[in-house]
Amino acid sequence: MNFFERRKRLKGANYFELTPIRSVEFETDINNQITLLLPKFKNAFAKKYIEPKLKTTVFRLRLDELGSASWLAIDGNKNVSAIAEDLLVSIGEKIQPVEERLTKFLTLLYEQRYITFQELERN
Repeated sequence: MNFFERRKRLKGANYFELTPIRSVEFETDINNQITLLLPKFKNAFAKKYIEPKLKTTVFRLRLDELGSASWLAIDGNKNVSAIAEDLLVSIGEKIQPVEERLTKFLTLLYEQRYITFQELERN
């Protein structure tokens, strides 16, 4: 499914009822800061012949405090509404407006294929 098809599916759904699922590996440091580990290549040829010559096979993307808290709240069971409530309790007023910020963050993650939504994958 290409970028535009994914975007169209997301626009047709009730965002707060969707359940996000992580699609990439990550690391957590001692301060609960998240670093996403994004593969450098998806192409089989590049994976076989170029990756072995590299020092590392992943790009590292560090998330800030709010992004890290949001990432950790994604467990594959909670919908976006429940995650927003959890973030409001754990972070407080610092994340306001929580619905707007969370949906924008999750949309960016979805568009980059770092997450997907359980309900959209079934269709």
